[in-house]
Amino acid sequence: MKYILSPSLLSADFARLERDIKICEENDTKYLHIDVMDGHFVPNISIGVPVVKSIRQCTDLVLDVHLMISRPEKYIKAFAEAGSDIINIHYEAEGDKKAILKEIRAMGKIPAVTVKPNTSYKEVLDLCEYADMFLVMSVEPGFGGQSFIEKTLGNVEGLAEYRAKNGLNYDIEIDGGINADNVTKPLDAGANVIVAGSAIFGAKDAAREIQKFNAVMKRYEVDQ
Repeated sequence: MKYILSPSLLSADFARLERDIKICEENDTKYLHIDVMDGHFVPNISIGVPVVKSIRQCTDLVLDVHLMISRPEKYIKAFAEAGSDIINIHYEAEGDKKAILKEIRAMGKIPAVTVKPNTSYKEVLDLCEYADMFLVMSVEPGFGGQSFIEKTLGNVEGLAEYRAKNGLNYDIEIDGGINADNVTKPLDAGANVIVAGSAIFGAKDAAREIQKFNAVMKRYEVDQ
């Protein structure tokens, strides 16, 4: 199993976004996590299609796009054409999730599903056939810099147990309140894709923080 760090650009310096992306590239990062907020599904507003397109033009890293929007089916094509590689929709959003995930796959993108902290992993198990990744939110979506919600590890553990029991190979991603000191908790629970934002870009030395994450995750990969 591959263990992957996905730095969240929500916490990057938007005035120096290319600089922060280069820091990720130069420190063995494979993914960039991009939070899209519509001000309706979550109370905040963030990155949209034009910014994703601009990011695509300055990096070859995998764009891990998390749609925190009410009607994702209206924007799948636009985000796919903008250069997204992974398109992640919320289970709690409106629309036919199976149809949306099938559309994402048909466009050659990786389909993924997110669950909020108070949503049980059991509610998304019927989507395993349609999703290649499940994202467990370990904070309430919509804002960076929140504290890790410990109980969400139950969703990670449940998805990992179901994956092993049924011979499946979807990725389990976790996002919210994770830093280099507590990252072993979700890794031990079964997550293999780690999103970190303020822990990286809020630090004095973002490169050093990425290296700390990577060192921990490499140990897990070696132990597999």
